[in-house]
Amino acid sequence: MSLLVKNIGAIVGIDESGRERIEGKAMSEITILEKAWLVTEGDRIKDYGTMDKLPHIEDCEVLNAEGGWLFPSFCDSHTHIVYAGSREREFLDKINGLSYEEIAKRGGGILNSADRLHDTSEDELYRQAMERIDEIVGMGTGLVEIKSGYGLTLEDELKILRVIRRIRQTAPLEVRATFLGAHAVGRAYAGRQEDYVEHVCRDMIPAVAREGLADFVDVFCDRGFFTVEQTAKIMAEGEKYGLRAKIHANELAVSGGVEIGVEHGALSVDHLESMGDAQIEALRGSKTMPTMLPGCAFFLGIGYPPARKMIDAGLAVALASDFNPGTAPSGNMRFVVSLASIKMKMTPAEAINAATLNSACAMGESRDYGSITRGKVANFYITRELPSLAYLPYAHQTPVIRNIILKGKQIKRA
Repeated sequence: MSLLVKNIGAIVGIDESGRERIEGKAMSEITILEKAWLVTEGDRIKDYGTMDKLPHIEDCEVLNAEGGWLFPSFCDSHTHIVYAGSREREFLDKINGLSYEEIAKRGGGILNSADRLHDTSEDELYRQAMERIDEIVGMGTGLVEIKSGYGLTLEDELKILRVIRRIRQTAPLEVRATFLGAHAVGRAYAGRQEDYVEHVCRDMIPAVAREGLADFVDVFCDRGFFTVEQTAKIMAEGEKYGLRAKIHANELAVSGGVEIGVEHGALSVDHLESMGDAQIEALRGSKTMPTMLPGCAFFLGIGYPPARKMIDAGLAVALASDFNPGTAPSGNMRFVVSLASIKMKMTPAEAINAATLNSACAMGESRDYGSITRGKVANFYITRELPSLAYLPYAHQTPVIRNIILKGKQIKRA
């Protein structure tokens, strides 16, 4: 079944170049077609054009955009949305002056979530996660990566990944899965970090691979978590099983995570709140996508990644939400785009490119997602009429989305 969307005020994010990422100065450019129509065929974008050349199409569903703007769906390349309960107690601890690292040392943080998850069934985890999935779909996300990492035992890591597989099979958006057994050291291995790394490599990764539960492998390479050497070992083991790396790097300190990620061909290095010239230089010319999570910096009250400096150095950059219970309890990619503009001085065009095509690239999926392109998956949302592109990040809490189309099907109607 085809869908014809007519009377579109503007189509944003058209790209027929075939490129998989947008770099440097080009990130400030975004193609907009005004007074337009778009037609899908099955789950793909078939064609688009201006209303003065609207073709006659038979046997199709018609949607009148009534002057609303059409945007490619957000692509969120870093989330942790399979978790149990919430951690607002730690929110109060932060208000009272404790740092993220201090909370973790007291048994909070990731270990707190691991304890809760252990006591929660797969069915209940799925129910809670699907509420979050529905939430992000309603806010414009059409492709999402979900990490494990709140298990920290073989059984519980597999439990999370099976929930992600179930989400992948039932949710309307596209889902990618990441194994993050090295998110922290499990309680059973307290004081034996090397033994835990060996457990991740010897037992967890092969078990994940046997069930085909993950697309990627991740490591929290940062101060107080996993070292560069341990990260390299886990990445190398994952590569043996076809799991490409996506690395947590430089959130708390300049950790070496960026450099080791580039050296091993990681698909992305994520966080990057602590970045210097050496790290920017290491990324120059590589295929590794630097991915920034400003929702985490906002929630923790820490410094933001130097987006302006990275873009001006010619790098591509991506944006993601980091949706998780402890440091970024929101999957609102529109707010992420707003933070990128407000706090990191990215233009609206740069921020939207970073949250669509470049974030799709950070999942290896920009050939099919992240822009309005003939032949790509028909993932887009339609807003009410907007005065300009800048209005989307400017009025970041104003509800503007009226229609959501994923894989060519209407998920939300005005």
